[in-house]
Amino acid sequence: MPTTFTHSPAETERKQPGIGGKPPVDRRPTGGGGGGGDDNWQNPGHGPRELLYRIRLYLFSALVADMLFFALLVVFFFARQAGLLMDPRTHHFASDWRRVQLPPILNLGTALLLVSSVTMEVARHNIFREIDVLEEWLGLGRPALRRAIPWLGATLLFGALFLTGQGIAWRQLTAAGFAFDQSATPASYFFYVITGLHAAHLLAGVAALILCLVSLGWLRRVEQRQIAVDATAWYWHAMGVAWLILLAVLALGQ
Repeated sequence: MPTTFTHSPAETERKQPGIGGKPPVDRRPTGGGGGGGDDNWQNPGHGPRELLYRIRLYLFSALVADMLFFALLVVFFFARQAGLLMDPRTHHFASDWRRVQLPPILNLGTALLLVSSVTMEVARHNIFREIDVLEEWLGLGRPALRRAIPWLGATLLFGALFLTGQGIAWRQLTAAGFAFDQSATPASYFFYVITGLHAAHLLAGVAALILCLVSLGWLRRVEQRQIAVDATAWYWHAMGVAWLILLAVLALGQ
């Protein structure tokens, strides 16, 4: 009776990968930008791309709630503008809405904010530039980081200038007789509330930019740096869109 020989599983796994075998170690190499480890190779459902999508989902959910808050503020603006009060002397209903002339410096601030949105998007594009990211994965330096940092710095500068312009606009409005005190008219009161709340949100964006710039220096993994820039960029763009809508309401809605 002839003898039949079969290959053991171990011998099968030792075959060359190019002819159908399995490599000895089921791990992929990482470059200098990867920070070592298997990079979730065994669990692709929890890799960098999925983490980026989850963080975007959380951020967009928070931004939607923020936009609803601004929308509610706009509704209150128009409701108060349409309100009528009875004059105790004539017993007639009349509006106490006094139009606020917007300081011209707001136009300059708007232009700076639009330019900052462009520089922020350029920074986001550079941190995801494939050829540079590949070099970082191979440990050949951090070209994507070097390209993104100047644009992030420019965005921070334009954001700071915008906030400075807002402060100047408030002082000009106060000098024109629209102070934010007990004598404030309804229109001036809404101007300060709307611009002040947006400035507070943009100040949070400036803080996020500073934190992003600081963290980029010590984040070892390239995908972590990408996520930091990406999240900051989406927040910054949202604040730019919110400002355009609020400025249109203040300029045309009165």
